[in-house]
Amino acid sequence: MPRNYTAYEANLRIGYEDRILTVTLHNPERMNANTPEMHAALSTVWDEINDDPEVQLVILTAAGERAFSAGGDPVMMERMIEEKEHWWQTVPEARRIVFRMLECEKPIIARVQGHAVGFGATLALCADLIVAVETAKFGDPHVQAGLACGDGGALLWAQHVGYAKAKEFLFTGDLLTAREAAEIGLINHAVPREELDAKVDELARKILSGAPQAIRLTKNVMNLPLRQAAHATMDLGMANETISTYSEDHRAAVKAMQKKETPRFTGK
Repeated sequence: MPRNYTAYEANLRIGYEDRILTVTLHNPERMNANTPEMHAALSTVWDEINDDPEVQLVILTAAGERAFSAGGDPVMMERMIEEKEHWWQTVPEARRIVFRMLECEKPIIARVQGHAVGFGATLALCADLIVAVETAKFGDPHVQAGLACGDGGALLWAQHVGYAKAKEFLFTGDLLTAREAAEIGLINHAVPREELDAKVDELARKILSGAPQAIRLTKNVMNLPLRQAAHATMDLGMANETISTYSEDHRAAVKAMQKKETPRFTGK
């Protein structure tokens, strides 16, 4: 039997079957937007998964049909501005999420059943393979919220699609469809919704049929440049996101999002 993951049940749903651990983001009422509790859970659960001898592969997915994760929640963004202690707790957690996912020896497949935006896209890109429904959209619109893209997006997008494409999407905050994402190499597969589970299962079974130690060691080698890049950039990324969190542009963007208006940025 795998380890006991009941401590995470308030924020994540974790199931196990035949060497596969399924981790499900669980905040469907808010399109699985990030919450302080979910963020904290994601910063610690990967260590336990990595050390669980019964787990050979992980599927990361989310509850509901609309979104894998909508990223930041405007209500929580406003709370971070007004209550600084919540933001300071978030900073080391963000680093740990990226580091621990990239360090996890078990292959991770992101099953993306809906939109993956901002933090949601970062989580998916930390996985080893990404399979998404063709109607899903991917993007990291930090800049549209007046924020520096410091929590992993600037690192991961560039590693997946190259600097020119990454800069285009991160500077504009534009979203792209799963099919477009597959065409440029951001994700592995974009499939019709009715084929999503079959495709994920197909990949999982192929991996599980291989030599577990050889696969773990291969991932270890392939992720080394990513881990090195993360350690070189995440501190600066989070420092820059901290600066922008307390900017007038971010305050204006949060207010505009809550009113469903377009923010007016002043550069302050």
